[in-house]
Amino acid sequence: MATKTTEPNPYERLQIVQNQDGTISRLLKVPQTPASTDPNLPALSKDVPLDQSKSTWMRLYLPRKALDSPSSSSKLPLILNFHGGGFILFSAASSNIHTFYSNLAVELSALFVSVEYRLAPEHRLPAAYDDAMDAIHWIKSAAGDDDWLRNYADFSNCFLMGTSAGSNIAYHAGLRFAAESRSQRFSPVKIKGLILHQPFFGGTRRTGSELRSVNDPMLPLSVIDLMWELALPIGADQDHEYCNPKVGGGSEVLKLVGLLGWRVFVGGSEGDPLVDRQKEFVKLLEEKGVEVVSCFTEGGFHGVEFFEPLKAKRLYVAITSFMSS
Repeated sequence: MATKTTEPNPYERLQIVQNQDGTISRLLKVPQTPASTDPNLPALSKDVPLDQSKSTWMRLYLPRKALDSPSSSSKLPLILNFHGGGFILFSAASSNIHTFYSNLAVELSALFVSVEYRLAPEHRLPAAYDDAMDAIHWIKSAAGDDDWLRNYADFSNCFLMGTSAGSNIAYHAGLRFAAESRSQRFSPVKIKGLILHQPFFGGTRRTGSELRSVNDPMLPLSVIDLMWELALPIGADQDHEYCNPKVGGGSEVLKLVGLLGWRVFVGGSEGDPLVDRQKEFVKLLEEKGVEVVSCFTEGGFHGVEFFEPLKAKRLYVAITSFMSS
């Protein structure tokens, strides 16, 4: 008789406790790293407020080498980024996230803006999407006021980027930007594309990679389901548009994304439980007329680039090639 596999308890795996008022207690003490303008660092960083009423803010990263050549001819691509964590965990100041994006700013030679968005379930989706749009509007309004943006950012070369759940946020913020661009001007901000690293999508129909990864050590199926349960509007299932980009045949705004000439990078790992959904997403974009560059590496796991420097370096190279082509 086959032994039934017991799925891990997602609350224990995530080290969270559900409270009676619908909030969660996060028991895992995640190390934090403060911003620093120490010129001896490869990338300088500083925090700026976004919306104090929502306790949102942003961490900006500037490669040290940019200080040596602040001329208009050498201005840097501007990347607006959203961290991962299943919509419910981590911060732009979490040490592993800070280190990863500091390195990314240096490797891509880009001015990086990492958004501290509101977390679920205290603030369910679309709160994070609202915060993303707030960040885009801040960049538009602060273009001439913030010294880093004014001196170093190339506003004609902007990208929205995210990792895991952050990629989901970047995608939906991109859809909103594209839709709103028909009725309002975002000048001087001009988005050239989306950079989606291991995007976090779902659906009620299980994919092959999900079924093969019920007890995945990094992202088991029970954890995926709990993250969506806590993040989506109350009563919604995983075929909600926030979760499943294929629902209803996909957003009609994607056709506009294609007409705007945006390009989309989708990067993933074959060992990620979400890889089948990511490949389905690539196919959807292509069907809607969006130019896609996909890069799926052998093996790995969800978030592998945060743990394996060689994999991270390969990701940097792939993104650099995408941005410069």
